[in-house]
Amino acid sequence: MTADQLNLRHLRATLAVIRHGSVSAAAAEVALSQPALTQGLAKLEAALGTSLFERRHDGMLVTEAGRIIGARVEAAAAFLQEGMRVLRRRQGARGFQRADLLLTMTQIRALVATAREGSFAGAARACGVSQPAIHGAIRDTERLCGLALVERRGRGIVLTSAGARLARAGRLALGELGSALDEIAALGGERRGRIAIGAMPLARAWLLPTAIARHHAEAPDMRFDVAEGSHAELIEPLRDGEFDVLVGAIREPSPGPDVVQEALFDDRLAIFGRAGHPLAGTQPDVAGLAQQPWLAPREGTPLRSRWEEIFTSAGVPLPAVRIECGSVMMLRGLMLEGHHLTLLSPDQLWLELRSGLLCEIAPAPAPAHRTIGLTTRAGWRPTDAQESFLATLRACSAVSALQETQ
Repeated sequence: MTADQLNLRHLRATLAVIRHGSVSAAAAEVALSQPALTQGLAKLEAALGTSLFERRHDGMLVTEAGRIIGARVEAAAAFLQEGMRVLRRRQGARGFQRADLLLTMTQIRALVATAREGSFAGAARACGVSQPAIHGAIRDTERLCGLALVERRGRGIVLTSAGARLARAGRLALGELGSALDEIAALGGERRGRIAIGAMPLARAWLLPTAIARHHAEAPDMRFDVAEGSHAELIEPLRDGEFDVLVGAIREPSPGPDVVQEALFDDRLAIFGRAGHPLAGTQPDVAGLAQQPWLAPREGTPLRSRWEEIFTSAGVPLPAVRIECGSVMMLRGLMLEGHHLTLLSPDQLWLELRSGLLCEIAPAPAPAHRTIGLTTRAGWRPTDAQESFLATLRACSAVSALQETQ
């Protein structure tokens, strides 16, 4: 079972039973008959493969699985409620009504899939339903919200700002429900779990592959979904719930109050070139370095600022930049073909340094360093499986790649 196969009405009913401790009081809150609520709970428990309550003569006692599902459903409901509240404010509606309580999983699934796929046809394929079914679910959601959620652009469609906001709320809600499924499975002894990671350049070279490989050896059923990109490319998908964590250089100042940054280590930067470079072994000064051809980091990145500080702090004019590049793979190839220098972390080039293809020309003058760490959404609660992987990642960050292989 996946999170988007759960029944939202049954989940809301479960929360009501947890709050009231009885089916009768809960049935009145969610506008269901007692038999209908009882049947809904039974279906949910059957789908989860576990009991959420211990039925007693004096009421319903919540089990550990029930506490897990209750906490995660409450968090998911909060995302949906806030998402709908924002839309109603944009509409200028007064006397806010809990329209989020009327959202169905079919509507959430259709909107999230449309946002991800960029078309009704793609969303239909992803959900395994017909295109009219997706279109109808979106239109039902628009009527519920009182706002347009998608609009035509040429032959395609795009989400409106309201649609993007509600899709984000839906993804975050589904993430909470997915975590609930993993935590309940863990109660039964299943060592499964999933973590979606946005990998920035430094993390891709050694730190993240090493941590994943080591953790996979201990927990082979853990699923990893890793996507590469720059901080600018990954931060909004993190906010949208597409990633659980970003690994790489953290930003100062922080991107905002809705994210949390955790420093892991300070990355030492150095200047590199090919083995046999004219400056290799010469201990060049900054003025000498400025005379060389450079592969500069891209404008607007923290690494570009550190590169510029090498020269400005010494009162030396910046070298002319002919090639800007953020791809370590491209940098390696360019350095091997000429006299170009670049500023990177030794961990990013550890294979080439060990093999003797590249060499360190000079340490980067202070304050050329950057802080590597984790970026997560504020309020994100990792599952035990996810927290276990983060512990492995923290342990790997305590040593550099070159220290590890010496």
